[in-house]
Amino acid sequence: MLNSLSVDPDAECKHGLYFRDGRRKVDYILVYHPKRPSGSRTLARRVQHGDAAPAARGARQDRPLPGKGDVGAAGGPEPPTDYHEDDKRFRREEYEGNLLEAGLELERDEETKIHGVGFVKIHAPWNVLCREAEFLKLKMPTKKLYHINETRGLLKKINSVLQKITDPIQPKVAGHRPQTTKRLSYPFSREKQHLFDLSDKDSFFDSKTRSTIVYEILKRTTCTKAKYSMGITSLLANGVYSAAYPLHDGDYEGENVEFNDRKLLYQEWASYGVFYKYQPIDLVRKYFGEKIGLYFAWLGVYTQMLIPASVVGIIVFLYGCATVDENIPSMEMCDQRHNITMCPLCDKTCSYWKMSSACATARASHLFDNPATVFFSVFMALWAATFMEHWKRKQMRLNYRWDLTGFEEEEEAVKDHPRAEYEARVLEKSLRKESKSKEKRRHIPEESTNKWKQRVKTAMAGVKLTDKVKLTWRDRFPAYVTNLVSIVFMIAVTFAIVLGVIIYRISTAAALAMNSSPSVRSNIRVTVTATAVIINLVVIILLDEVYGCIARWLTKIEVPKTEKSFEERLIFKAFLLKFVNSYTPIFYVAFFKGRFVGRPGDYVYIFRSFRMEECAPGGCLMELCIQLSIIMLGKQLIQNNLFEIGIPKMKKFIRYLRLRRQSPPDHDEYGKKRQRYEADYTLEPFAGLTPEYMEMIIQFGFVTLFVASFPLAPLFALLNNIIEIRLDAKKFVTELRRPVAVRAKDIGIWYNILRGVGKLAVIINAFVISFTSDFIPRLVYLYMYSQNGTMHGFVNHTLSSFNVSDFQNGTAPNDPLDLGYEVQICRYKDYREPPWSEHKYDISKDFWAVLAARLAFVIVFQNLVMFMSDFVDWVIPDIPKDISQQIHKEKVLMVELFMREEQGKQRLLGTWMEKDRKKDEPCNSHGPKAGLDSPEYPGGAL
Repeated sequence: MLNSLSVDPDAECKHGLYFRDGRRKVDYILVYHPKRPSGSRTLARRVQHGDAAPAARGARQDRPLPGKGDVGAAGGPEPPTDYHEDDKRFRREEYEGNLLEAGLELERDEETKIHGVGFVKIHAPWNVLCREAEFLKLKMPTKKLYHINETRGLLKKINSVLQKITDPIQPKVAGHRPQTTKRLSYPFSREKQHLFDLSDKDSFFDSKTRSTIVYEILKRTTCTKAKYSMGITSLLANGVYSAAYPLHDGDYEGENVEFNDRKLLYQEWASYGVFYKYQPIDLVRKYFGEKIGLYFAWLGVYTQMLIPASVVGIIVFLYGCATVDENIPSMEMCDQRHNITMCPLCDKTCSYWKMSSACATARASHLFDNPATVFFSVFMALWAATFMEHWKRKQMRLNYRWDLTGFEEEEEAVKDHPRAEYEARVLEKSLRKESKSKEKRRHIPEESTNKWKQRVKTAMAGVKLTDKVKLTWRDRFPAYVTNLVSIVFMIAVTFAIVLGVIIYRISTAAALAMNSSPSVRSNIRVTVTATAVIINLVVIILLDEVYGCIARWLTKIEVPKTEKSFEERLIFKAFLLKFVNSYTPIFYVAFFKGRFVGRPGDYVYIFRSFRMEECAPGGCLMELCIQLSIIMLGKQLIQNNLFEIGIPKMKKFIRYLRLRRQSPPDHDEYGKKRQRYEADYTLEPFAGLTPEYMEMIIQFGFVTLFVASFPLAPLFALLNNIIEIRLDAKKFVTELRRPVAVRAKDIGIWYNILRGVGKLAVIINAFVISFTSDFIPRLVYLYMYSQNGTMHGFVNHTLSSFNVSDFQNGTAPNDPLDLGYEVQICRYKDYREPPWSEHKYDISKDFWAVLAARLAFVIVFQNLVMFMSDFVDWVIPDIPKDISQQIHKEKVLMVELFMREEQGKQRLLGTWMEKDRKKDEPCNSHGPKAGLDSPEYPGGAL
């Protein structure tokens, strides 16, 4: 008490990272809104922080007094607290008492700079840390050091040269370089503490491990006065506590800031100035835990693998640029001497047009539709397989380095805590059952009624009902039906929007064709395509946000039992909806546009007046490229970058305004002196890695699914990811509260989704090359119809003829002399019999020859690439040889260590027994005489 009066208590708490005694670390923070008279606050603060009293006594004094009033947001007196606030306070009191019984130490602070918010600081003492580390089977480094097998000979020289070359791009972080020695790790055990280096107990468990241990206790500890067991997740869901989070290590900016891991991460990882450097993954794992460390490691591997894909994509694009003037089909289309008159693109308002007017489109199409595109599609399929194998090997290296090699057994146990919503539903179900059974047992003898009463009482006393009562598929059936109907409805909405954009394109093209300006009429296709793609992009971005919220709601009504189950179901729904939303417009252009047009005189109409769209004379591949590039770049620029930068800053600004309005006038002065837990409370809560993974998986789809139409996709993905890594890093270090470290040895369901996208990419690229591009028709023409073995005459071969007198009534052009002469025969892209044939306008045999070649190509391409991908998968082992050797070496060393320890114990025991025997020797020298008088030999007889 005297210390607290003579010394400023804030001077020794080291910016809120320690209790007021300046010695005990704050491992976790619980936040609540206190509702009690302001007169009791100073007294409570003085009593609870007077001295460094034992934790249990200090925290029990720390409990709030019964509520007689409220400290309002505006600072004035409020009405007395209602029943709900009293109930929340009682729950907090009981819960915090149970935390004390679990061994944790608590300290409360309500005199904060943030008005109307109270904080409970939690510290885990050494004995609790040891106990929980043993329960969780946390692998900790022992005293035993051993040398890692090093490469020798040529490989060693190559590695040393590579290290010197890459030295400028390595982060300046201790321990980032490859280590030659490693400490043997073993699951922590209190009985074997002598194996571990406990010379510095304060740093033996780092802040990440300490917060993980406390969080496990918080999840396990319950309060039972609220009719059923409530852990920290239920208490947060019910508003008993408003937040719970571990603390950041300190500030990351400022000259006088004490150096810490957060500041190091900010300097060497979360800054745009170090975009060219490798990520300090080990430090990321040390600070944020394995799950977040694996995400950034995966993102780094993916970004690295995009470099060779980008280089090859650029080469393919440059090849198209270099050979565009040598491409005979585009030269023939641009040659005005051919004087090919094309049929109108719409009814009435559109007139005949010259094929040479589409020269620019034809030349641009060659940049993406050339023989190198086929090679690039094969390359990208093998790239995807190699990327997956490379990641598996990288993952194994990280598991070895992070001591996760034996993690499978306890992984499920750690994540098996029931969710708050599940527990609430189980309680509701059990009480409903009890009420029904009560009705049935009204006339049953007293003994059974007493049993029922006893069961209800035990339930109300907080016995875990999730062990006895479970939600079956019948309980979830309405939610399953809702899920199915909602998902089908939302997919139908996506299709309807795509159909709406198609109608927009058709109607806009017809309207622009009526324009009197020649420049407008000549740019109809470009204008319609660009505006339609922008509309698609805006709709995709908006629906992405809507679908994300709907997927979360649909998963919540299913009431999954565990967080892992919840996350997997959410990921599946969100991915399905966002996949359909992002790729449906692209699928339409790739596989449906121009396929169901009909022919002049017999066109296919929708709504009786809108004619189905046709592809450009050069094919739909150019339009597919435009569609893909704008949607991909737009999503990356707007959704992945602007939203990620802008939305957190906007939320932070809104929180700042709210706090300033609620706080006293000198809030700005206090803001500079806020404690660590107060500053962290104003940060954004961590919402999980699902959005981060999702945007990268959708991007992976853009890179692989339609890469045949856009070879530059890997390059744009690479440029985006270089920014994305630092953007995400900055968000985690500066914008978000520190997440609870979660152990994980892989990226979970995302790996299976990646494999599925990779397999689907092979099939889609086979169909894009075969049906969307002109690659197969050109091959068929070259080897079956060409007179001189060249591509001369290919354009004329792909065009059919139509007699303009066969137009349906009311569909012929209003101005048939728009070209300056009367047109008798116009051309259109299709394989049909000419009007002078006996079977005029019927599908010709050339069509069937091309179709057979296309289907054969799909089968051959798909099977060949799948075989090559599986071969790559088989050739590259999942576990690197050196890692498997090191794991085996660790097991041998561990056996040797325990054998040596056992031998030492036996020697020590032998020494003690020898000493005892020597002490007893003087007595034993008179043994025979004593033996004669002993009871074993009555009467002294031998």
